Amino acid sequence: MPAELTTDLNRAAEFLRRGELVAFATETVYGLGANALDVRAVARVFAAKQRPFFDPLIVHLSSADELNTVVEDVPKIARQLIDQFWPGPLTLVLTKKEIVPDLVTAGLPGVAVRVPDHPQARELIRRSGVPVAAPSANPFGRISPTTAEHVLQHLGNEIDLVLDGGPCRIGVESTVLQIIPEGAPVLLRPGGLTREAIEAEIGPICLPEGSRNESESQTAPGQLPKHYAPQKKLIVAEDWRHIPAGSCVGVLALTFLCREASERFGHIETLSATGDLNEAASNFFAALRRLDDNQKIEVIYATPFPAHGLGLALNDRLARAAR
Repeated sequence: MPAELTTDLNRAAEFLRRGELVAFATETVYGLGANALDVRAVARVFAAKQRPFFDPLIVHLSSADELNTVVEDVPKIARQLIDQFWPGPLTLVLTKKEIVPDLVTAGLPGVAVRVPDHPQARELIRRSGVPVAAPSANPFGRISPTTAEHVLQHLGNEIDLVLDGGPCRIGVESTVLQIIPEGAPVLLRPGGLTREAIEAEIGPICLPEGSRNESESQTAPGQLPKHYAPQKKLIVAEDWRHIPAGSCVGVLALTFLCREASERFGHIETLSATGDLNEAASNFFAALRRLDDNQKIEVIYATPFPAHGLGLALNDRLARAAR
């Protein structure tokens, strides 16, 4: 039976309480939510997405006051980040309490938690009365959804309800930061909160050392080499002039290229007329989805983004989608 589409918060909260799957909007992308303390409900998330069990989930809370329900302690540096950036697109990996099922954390001692900056999402979690485990509401490894229609298109027959919260404001997933007992925090995934903003608050942060293979438990979501991918082949080209011409070629670009480019390719998706990275991020997944759905396009090329601000997160998504 196809998922129900609703704006009824009480109905969505009741679905979560009784172990059913509810997709809901956040400021980043739509999440596929389940009661994080209900192992059967969490297992349904993995089954619906066809997600491997070694890829952990993010637990969403309605406020920072609920942290003590799922984490053992909150280090001083974590509290500093929470005070500055929550609600918002920042996920922190902290030591979990035993009440959090190992399925949520891929058997690892840390749980990824955040408070979304979307009033409807926070109210849904508050009314449900449970922490909500929620990866992006799309088939595993595919393009993340930024509207309710995207969720229905790809997961409508696998889940129970979609709470329509409108288009997502930021458009890329949250930044994931691991707080370790000693040393600088580790940036596990670039996302909607920039590295520059974090470092302005707490000083330098580290990048993870090495990489895990595709059968090992991942420290955080979105770390697998291939992720966020369209069905069609995606190739990153440093310069649009190096992209072969053709009516079957689609191009994803930050800004308008030029008239010559528009005549050279089958379709161009421009993410921001002014080159604004915030606007580009909010349009990124929807534009990539349009190219993927365009029947005239056989291959997608994308040009990289500036390596600062949200460009770091966008380049990360491009690199994974192109693998």
